[in-house]
Amino acid sequence: MAEVLGGGAVRQVRLLLSVLKPGNHVPYAGPAAAFGTSVTSAKVAVNGVHLHYQRTGEGEHAVLLLPGMLGSGETDFGPQIKNLNKKLFTVVAWDPRGYGHSRPPDRDFPLDFFERDAKDAVDLMKTLKFKKVSLLGWSDGGITALIAAARYPSYINKMVIWGANAYVTEEDETIYQGIRDVSKWSERTRKPLETLYGYDYFTKTCEKWVDGIKQFKHLSDGNICRHLLPLVQCPTLIVHGEKDPLVPRFHADFIHKHVRGSRCSDLGNERTSGDERLGFRPSCR
Repeated sequence: MAEVLGGGAVRQVRLLLSVLKPGNHVPYAGPAAAFGTSVTSAKVAVNGVHLHYQRTGEGEHAVLLLPGMLGSGETDFGPQIKNLNKKLFTVVAWDPRGYGHSRPPDRDFPLDFFERDAKDAVDLMKTLKFKKVSLLGWSDGGITALIAAARYPSYINKMVIWGANAYVTEEDETIYQGIRDVSKWSERTRKPLETLYGYDYFTKTCEKWVDGIKQFKHLSDGNICRHLLPLVQCPTLIVHGEKDPLVPRFHADFIHKHVRGSRCSDLGNERTSGDERLGFRPSCR
């Protein structure tokens, strides 16, 4: 994740904290606070599978971290697990079914896999007895977060997403095809996943993911969850990485335009979704 988003992990954590506690100064968790509580790891039965999660912190505000394609809590959210303030937040990082340590089963990609992940994520947090949660989701986890917020509005407190898209275009399809062969990935990106899964499962699952995400291109308007965006009710921050090689900027703009009251940021410039009424085009620029 750090490679995709850039090296400013601490700055990103502060930005995430600011939206989780709007209007208040949220103290950054320095080393002592960061390790004030241990990180526990466990599995729990949810919807017919055993989902793995990591948990840390003792705060009243529950936060679920949702990883991207092929990702897991440990590979995607090290800085957040370490640095989110443990006194303010209880942080849960999950591995979606077929990813990370939530295996078996092997990961598959039916047309409803994002909907399935959203239900799994919410049901996991309910199983862990959280009454309401905020979501931090990136890449596929951002899509899952959007669906969860739309489908379960009374359960989702606040949301931060980055690297997400609500539909698939021909440009996206070309990008996806370009990452199908994992041997062409940088070693820095490839190595943690290869270590986690083994080369064969990693390679096979990446190919299956490309085929799975390309399914949406054949639907009307390439739809993944664009029809659900107006149903999102929680305060939402959309972050776009200036150097994101996989998700063009127009996706962040589209989500921002259709999620009422959302904020959009490239870690320096922000707009609210009401700016279009003042003659500005909603954008992360």
